[in-house]
Amino acid sequence: MRAWRRLRRRVLTPDISQTTCAVRGFHVTDEATRERLETVGGSFLAGFGEAAEARVVADVVAPLERLAPTWRGFAYEGAAMGLSIRDALPGRGGRVAEFLAGPGDPHVYMAYVGVGWAMARLPRFLWSRLYAPDPLLRWLVLDGYGFHQAYFRTGSYIEQRYREETFPWPGDDPGRYAVRAIDQGVGRASWFVVGADPDRLARLFAGFPERRRADLWAGAGLAATYAGGADEAGLERLRELSGSYRGDLAQGSAFAAGARVRAGLTVPHNEVATRVLCGLSTRDASAVTDDTRIGVAPANGFPAYEVWRQRIRNALVPIRNS
Repeated sequence: MRAWRRLRRRVLTPDISQTTCAVRGFHVTDEATRERLETVGGSFLAGFGEAAEARVVADVVAPLERLAPTWRGFAYEGAAMGLSIRDALPGRGGRVAEFLAGPGDPHVYMAYVGVGWAMARLPRFLWSRLYAPDPLLRWLVLDGYGFHQAYFRTGSYIEQRYREETFPWPGDDPGRYAVRAIDQGVGRASWFVVGADPDRLARLFAGFPERRRADLWAGAGLAATYAGGADEAGLERLRELSGSYRGDLAQGSAFAAGARVRAGLTVPHNEVATRVLCGLSTRDASAVTDDTRIGVAPANGFPAYEVWRQRIRNALVPIRNS
């Protein structure tokens, strides 16, 4: 059985070379940034591999917990993808449900994003087997889907600005918000595509239709804060270039703070990023996401998730502009 589990890991886990800038064709700003962004991908695949090999869900925990806090959240994201794919394949399911009820709970935001990676790799007739029960957080699944598509199908989603104007998941999306959630993931992946270079990012986003830019900038704020890659001067340049989307950039940064704080994975670059992009410490930026979530509900044709994002943005704009 152990040999079978190892074989399953080799068969299911993508080759780590697929996360390198050279293979992906991403811009390399400098060697330190390249190494950082590639380590993100490697950490994700490490988590995926553990999930692919695990006999039971509990087996994934110890290897993930051995990773440094900077990278651990990405490994939990990858683990959620791996468990989702296993749930979708023939046989018993319930692994993601067990994961989220136990060791994945502190990493719930990253786990939902990982489910979105699985969505991108699975045929649509299997999407009904994906587990994302929280109606507020399930939009993060589409963020993960958008990241995957922009990261691996860069020519279409980044260079050609491809966008599905309707999307079949979830089924109760009368306002067609799904494509906006996907764009948030596209914006997050763009940070990797440009090698965390703020000027390249701004030029890239300027080429997208105006109606998409707020979501793209929000995704970039999340990536710049959670994954890092830019020093303080680079983050200040990012904030300057965001212009009228500064509030969206701050909202994404606050989301990253919420994910880091909830999981107990705050590291120094998070503090620098939230101070520059939100005008707050990482813990205080996270508190904004918690406070604005209270009593959130759908309004004006928007799902509760978008109302939550608007509340965060509105709370941060006066602070960031003060």
